[in-house]
Amino acid sequence: MKLLLDTCTFLWLVSGDPRLSDNARTLFSDPDNAVFLSAVSAWEIVVKHALGKLSLSDDPADFVPRERARHFIEPLPIDEAASLALPRLPNHHRDPFDRLLVCQALTLGLTLLTPDPEIRRYPAQVLW
Repeated sequence: MKLLLDTCTFLWLVSGDPRLSDNARTLFSDPDNAVFLSAVSAWEIVVKHALGKLSLSDDPADFVPRERARHFIEPLPIDEAASLALPRLPNHHRDPFDRLLVCQALTLGLTLLTPDPEIRRYPAQVLW
């Protein structure tokens, strides 16, 4: 299975946060699963950190790639197909970061690993 981490899932995973579900932890730990962190999440982390809404141990430019590599998470760039799918996406969720993650999951056949109930309203495969 190919898993795409929601931003909060990534942050909870790397910090050992108890909000990470047992199922999410199991799926992440399964060596048969490929795990990805989107550039969308890196962008969201940078924005929230700059606004003072997210505290990190150091600068996002160091934190994100270090934690991604430490946990064997592959980077996922934003591609044209996902960006162009945005207008076809129903407006269930107003968060632009989450909407683009949904588009990536749909266009690339990825399963989103997220606790967000609004994302479940889309036709993307979602697990938690």
